[in-house]
Amino acid sequence: MTWQIQYWNLFAVKIGFLLFRMNDILRDIGWRPNPRSASFTEQEPGRPQVQRNVLSEWRNFFIFDSVKRVPNILSASRIVLAPLFFYLFVQDTVILAALGMAVFIFAAITDYLDGYYARRYDVSSSLGKFLDPLADKILTFAGFICLPFIDPAQFPWWIIGIIVFRDIFVTGMRVWADHTGWTMKTLYSAKVKTMAQMIFLYVALLVGLLVKAGGTVGELSQMLLHSGILGWMFLLVMIVTVYTGFEYLWINRELFLRESKKA
Repeated sequence: MTWQIQYWNLFAVKIGFLLFRMNDILRDIGWRPNPRSASFTEQEPGRPQVQRNVLSEWRNFFIFDSVKRVPNILSASRIVLAPLFFYLFVQDTVILAALGMAVFIFAAITDYLDGYYARRYDVSSSLGKFLDPLADKILTFAGFICLPFIDPAQFPWWIIGIIVFRDIFVTGMRVWADHTGWTMKTLYSAKVKTMAQMIFLYVALLVGLLVKAGGTVGELSQMLLHSGILGWMFLLVMIVTVYTGFEYLWINRELFLRESKKA
């Protein structure tokens, strides 16, 4: 209990600092008009004064300028929602676990929405290209980490470690490729891997939730869990994940060969 109190005290201090600096932070990231910018300065001497429509300036700022940041906000929200989902889902109370499942589904929906807004309004950015896959990975990792709490025998930690290592390794390759100006080749099999991971997570998490609910549905879910089918599905997901990792490494081997030649 002591470490929890210390954690929340530290969290409160950080939030307080952010609120104290919110004015400067909003201005730095472009969420608040800068009074020193050209559109917010006085007219030059000798020129006729033009009446400013401050209300119109703020309306245009919040409506049009904020739309550009919607995809990044949605991506960042997944990073925040991932630990919240994990905390709720691993609770023994069915209501809290169901709420955690709802958070997971909502966070997954934001993955579609940020891509839609980015394409619809043509507001893709370098930050968005970094945040989107990072948020996806964090949410997926949170889902996988919940599995041993359902059945540690069928969902061992070593399989989760392999999946997480593969995704971190590929993400590191992407970051390094962007840093060196290399365009990393993508794979259709990677999309299949992502789809397989998400479908499996939905099924496994739902089964775990229904087992907690009890009753007839809970008994049927318990039977499915004890049948071992989900364990074999988990192993298949790991195999597909590892295969796509090696495939990524092979088709982008020129990235490492080029760097070795430079050395």
